[in-house]
Amino acid sequence: MKNYSIWKDTFKERRFSSLNKNMNVDVLIIGGGITGASTLYHLKNSGLKVMLVEQNKIGHSVTGNSTGKLTYLQNDLIDKIRKNFNDEVSINYINSQKEGIYIINNIVKKEKISCDLVKVPSYVYTNKSEEVDKLKDLEKFLDGNNIDIVNDKLELVKSKYMFGVSDTYIFHPLKFIYGLLDDNDEFVYEDTSIQKIEKKDEIYICYTNNYKIKAKYVVIASHYPYFNLPMLFPIKGSLEKSYLSASKYKKSKISLISYSNPFISIRSYRDYLIYLSNSHDVNSDVDDKKHFDELLKKINDLDIKPEYLWSNIDIITNDGLPYVGEIDKNVLIGTGYNTWGLANGVLAGKILSDIIMGNSNKYITLFNPKRINLTQITESMIDGVKSMEGYINGYLDTDKEVEYREINGEKVAIYNDNSGEHIVYQKCPHFGCNLILNKVEKTWGCPCHGSRFDIDGKCISGPANKNITFNSKE
Repeated sequence: MKNYSIWKDTFKERRFSSLNKNMNVDVLIIGGGITGASTLYHLKNSGLKVMLVEQNKIGHSVTGNSTGKLTYLQNDLIDKIRKNFNDEVSINYINSQKEGIYIINNIVKKEKISCDLVKVPSYVYTNKSEEVDKLKDLEKFLDGNNIDIVNDKLELVKSKYMFGVSDTYIFHPLKFIYGLLDDNDEFVYEDTSIQKIEKKDEIYICYTNNYKIKAKYVVIASHYPYFNLPMLFPIKGSLEKSYLSASKYKKSKISLISYSNPFISIRSYRDYLIYLSNSHDVNSDVDDKKHFDELLKKINDLDIKPEYLWSNIDIITNDGLPYVGEIDKNVLIGTGYNTWGLANGVLAGKILSDIIMGNSNKYITLFNPKRINLTQITESMIDGVKSMEGYINGYLDTDKEVEYREINGEKVAIYNDNSGEHIVYQKCPHFGCNLILNKVEKTWGCPCHGSRFDIDGKCISGPANKNITFNSKE
C-alpha cells in the first residue's frame, strides 16, 4: 500500500529549480498550490513581473492531497453561512463557487489542459434522523433559488435522506495545476522557503536562506500563513484533519458527501474510488493510526482494498467564508477554504489578481479577510483554546516507538524503521509545539497549527518554514 495521494502517482511530474540568485519583481506569490498557481495564471498577461516560490514541491501540499471535487453542495457549510449571515450571503457564496467552477472549465478549454475534468452530479446525504429536516430545508432553499435538484438515491451509503445537484465536476487537481504553469513557469521556484519579510520604502524584502526577493506586492498563498500579525491567524480559524484512501472500483461515476461531521466524502476517479472519512480537529486528537484503522474498516465494509492511504489538513474559518484579499498595504492572502479549496482557490487567484491590477470583482467584499462579526469574536476565543489544547497534547503524547532525548543540549526525536534511523528536532519551529509521528505516512506533524515534515525533517507544509532535520555537527 502506498502512503501518499493517488494524484501524486498518476501524473507526469515536472521539477522546478530552487532560487539561486537575488530577484526584483512586481509580484511575489508565496505558495505553489492551486491559489498560487491560479494567481500566477491570471497575472500572466498583466505586464507585471511575477514570481512564485514554493517551499516543497509544486502542488504537493493541501491541493495534492485533496479529493479533487468541484461542487457547491458542500455538506453543512451553506447552512453555517445562512446561520452566521443570511440567505443573501449564502446565495452569493454559492454563486462564487459556481464562478470558480466556470473559471476552471474555461481555463481547461482555452489551455487544452488534460486533467480528467468530468461533469457528474453531486449528492449530500444523512444517516441521522435528527438531520433529515435540516437536509430537506437545505434542499428547499436551493430549489427556491433556481438550483436544479436531483433526487436519485445512491446505494453506496446508507442514508435516511439524500438529494443532489447536477452542474458539478470532478478532476485531477495536480494535472490542472501543472497545466496552469505550462508556458508560464519562467519565474517558478520550488524548494524555496521564505523565512522573513521586511518592508522598506513601500517595497517588501523577502528573505530565503541565501537570497532575497524585492517585490511591490506579496501574495500569501501558502495555506496556513506562517505569520501571526496582522491577522492574528491562530484565532481566526481551526484546523481539520481528514483521512483518505483510493481503491480499485469500476462502477459508475459518483460524487457525494455526508451532511455533518465526521464527514464521509466519496468520489470516483477512472477505475478508483476515493474515500474520505474521520475528519476531526487537529488539536484535540493526535492518534493518526486510530483514524487510519477506522477508515480501513469502512473500506473493508465495501469489500474493496485500498492501494493508497494519505491524510489532509484544512483550515476552517470562524464564520464559514474564506479569507481572500488585502490584509496590509500590497500584502494579500488567500486561505481558509473550509475543506473546499479547489473552486475557491481558483476564484481566489482571480480575486487577488484583480485587486493587484485594480480591476473590480464582485466577490472582494464577500471574502474580505478584514471582516469582523459577532461569530468571529465568539469563535476566536474557542480557536485560541484549541491551539493551547494542541500544545498540551503534544507534550502528553508518548509514542513507544519514538525515542526522545537530548543531543548536544538539543531535544530530539529518534525513529527507526526499515530504512534506518531518523533524527529530528523535537519541536516545531513555528510555535515550539512538540511534534508527533504519523507512522502510516511516515511524517512528523504539529498538533498546534498543522505543520508537517517528512520522516527526515524536511518541511512539506506550513505554517512552519524551516526544516527540523538534526545535524549533530551543528
